Amino acid sequence: MSTRYTFWAILSFFLLSGTGSSGRATLLATTPAPADQRGAGEQEGRNSPSYGGTTALSTYADLVRLFEEFRRFEDTDRDTGVPNYTAASIRQRYAALTRFRERLAALETNTWPVWQQVDYHLVRGEMNAVEFHHRVLKPWARDPGFYSIRGGDAGASMNAESFTSVLSMRPPFSDDDAMQFRAMLRAVPGIYEQAKSNLTKAASDLAELAIRNAGGEAEIYVRIAEQLQERHPGLVADARAAEQAVRDYAAWLETNKHKMAPLAGIGKKNYSWWMRNVQLSPWGWEENNAIIEREYDRVITFLKLEENRNRELPPLEVAMSERAWNRNLRQALHYVVDFLRDEEIMTVPDWVDPSDYYGGRHGLVAALEDLDDTPSERFAPENSSVDTKYRQRELLPGETHEYIGHMLDFQRQEQLTKSPIRHAGRRYNMDSMRTEGWAVALEELLMQAGVLDERPRKGREMEYLMNASHMSLAIPDMKMHANEINLADARRLCAEIMPRGWSREDERMVWFEMQSNLRNPGGFHSNVVTGKAYFMKLFRESAQKLGDDFVLRDFVDEFLAAGNIPMSLIRWEMTGNNDDITLVTEHLEGS
Repeated sequence: MSTRYTFWAILSFFLLSGTGSSGRATLLATTPAPADQRGAGEQEGRNSPSYGGTTALSTYADLVRLFEEFRRFEDTDRDTGVPNYTAASIRQRYAALTRFRERLAALETNTWPVWQQVDYHLVRGEMNAVEFHHRVLKPWARDPGFYSIRGGDAGASMNAESFTSVLSMRPPFSDDDAMQFRAMLRAVPGIYEQAKSNLTKAASDLAELAIRNAGGEAEIYVRIAEQLQERHPGLVADARAAEQAVRDYAAWLETNKHKMAPLAGIGKKNYSWWMRNVQLSPWGWEENNAIIEREYDRVITFLKLEENRNRELPPLEVAMSERAWNRNLRQALHYVVDFLRDEEIMTVPDWVDPSDYYGGRHGLVAALEDLDDTPSERFAPENSSVDTKYRQRELLPGETHEYIGHMLDFQRQEQLTKSPIRHAGRRYNMDSMRTEGWAVALEELLMQAGVLDERPRKGREMEYLMNASHMSLAIPDMKMHANEINLADARRLCAEIMPRGWSREDERMVWFEMQSNLRNPGGFHSNVVTGKAYFMKLFRESAQKLGDDFVLRDFVDEFLAAGNIPMSLIRWEMTGNNDDITLVTEHLEGS
């Protein structure tokens, strides 16, 4: 998996607030259900006029207000400063969550249009995700990486946006900014001391990841100290103390790792609950595993047939310089946009511009002649990941995944106006079957539609190798969450599965992607494969239903218009069929 937009998507759900303020709590007027009745509201009262002492809310506007209030509740610590994940704080927040779930369960939605009922289930899925984090995942107690100040390490992180945003400030500072910066730096040691007390159920594999990531975090404070030296020397000692706190935390984890749980997966039963009740997929662990195993069989078979077919052809040219890479990138993206439009596969709006993608963060497109044309170290075989290796030879499928599959998705999401709930985006990775399934489907389905027909034929092998890479990440994902293998086993298995020796267990990408699997409930790369399978299921159902009236462009346009929401909800809107959705939240045992 490439991480450019995958990484952005993962960042979007970095989660859960810490302490709840008394001011927020006073907004929540209902009484929490007894512990032995958790979830009963949704099973018994979802369509009743009154539940748990609340007054029935029966309009879509009421749902939107409840959703917006819930998001403010989730984001409390983004505004209040240093996070608090002590046991008392967690209990307080769980009580508030219970009241939100009761209020949602009291909504009468049967008479609403389907699209509004879909939005109800989006809110329900998000509340289920928070329930799961409290009762099963418990990252504040299990995952040492949760306390990373920088976040972004492919998993759940403290909800401390206003706190960590200070890190983006650059000197020179005003007096007020300098005071704020000092406060942030001085809070860092306390956060790691809190972590040591909170991590009562830590897993050694998660500790291993946190230790590995700690070096990069400590270096942030090294750079900060260097930047402060000239204009704010009085802050340097605080930056160095923050650096030392990170290194001390890593040392503490190393010392105590042997006492921690040896495996970090959530187990098959919890994985299945997450998939059915948060991702709203009809498939649990067993079904997902079967889909992935059969897809692996198919991909390797097709790869070998393609290799045999092309055995007399010369090798593909390998891009080894920044100029060659960028030349291939620009040509491929403009070609695929024209292909989608000309072949009537999907509507391509006038605002679509591939330079948004290859222009970089600031939209500045360098002239090709200004780019270095000498071989670059990053393209050397010993330095390049599998993502780079197949793109060096045939770049179009992989960058179609990133540009058409992800960037255009996010640009389209920003334009959603009908539903404020959808416009707000999904958290907790609950849309990953849709976002990744669509992007991965594009890779092969466009090849079958002819997008590679006028390009070197061995490029088809690169597409199957790309699919094999997805398998090399998804199969270890399933086994780690089933607690059949540990992190080291998963990295080895990843390298073993990937053909041509194009993956190495110690390379950076393998570490990162195994981390994204293990630190996310329901895994991550399993959804890459099953999301594609669900897209093809919906494709087949629509084609069968419409017969000769099926129009590919209309199907794709309708699919995309639903936004980035779980696949089963899109199916409900497109077909009127909701039998794939767990409409009433299942009992969650937790711990």
